Amino acid sequence: MKIAIINDLTSADINTAIVEALAGRGHTILNVGMTRGDAQPALSYLHTGFLAGLLLGLGRADFVIGGCGTGQGFLSAAMQYPGVFCGLIRSPLDAWLFAQINAGNCISLPGKQGVGFGHAAELRFIFDRLFEPEWGGGYPPSRAEAQAASRVLLTQTSQATHRPLAEILAGLPGDVTGPALAYPGVWELLAVDDLADATLTTVLRQRRAEFL
Repeated sequence: MKIAIINDLTSADINTAIVEALAGRGHTILNVGMTRGDAQPALSYLHTGFLAGLLLGLGRADFVIGGCGTGQGFLSAAMQYPGVFCGLIRSPLDAWLFAQINAGNCISLPGKQGVGFGHAAELRFIFDRLFEPEWGGGYPPSRAEAQAASRVLLTQTSQATHRPLAEILAGLPGDVTGPALAYPGVWELLAVDDLADATLTTVLRQRRAEFL
């Protein structure tokens, strides 16, 4: 699985702990966001939410781990984009229930609230429960079939209530697209020349050029 870590300014301090907690699990880690608080351009949860939607929408990542000070902002921002199914994760139980019931493709972690002694261990416990072998098994077992049906309906709802990604990109404020697309390493990861959608390639190039 390709997992993108996308930290904003308020959660940059826990980036190293996230990377270390994910080590040894057999995943490909894409450390896309801020790795320290003084990196430029500074990314807010609006920028990282946009990047989550973009990387998932383009298939450059299979799963996104993001967050902000409380986790609420990134959650709200990421869910504005089609095909993003994000959960706020504050404990190993949250992680396990999200994996079993929602089986989404994005999580939001608090980067400030509740972060203290033992947080590195807590992250390992969270990822232990999140990335268990069985995904979407349902809980309780008697609800598994209904929960699977709900996930299908949620996917269909997302498709019906969002415009195509190229249209969304064209209409977004430059203050959102510019810093995100200009952040070091992001443009190379997007590999826009390899996209099958020529319109999407053109729009991405235009939005990046506006900020340079």
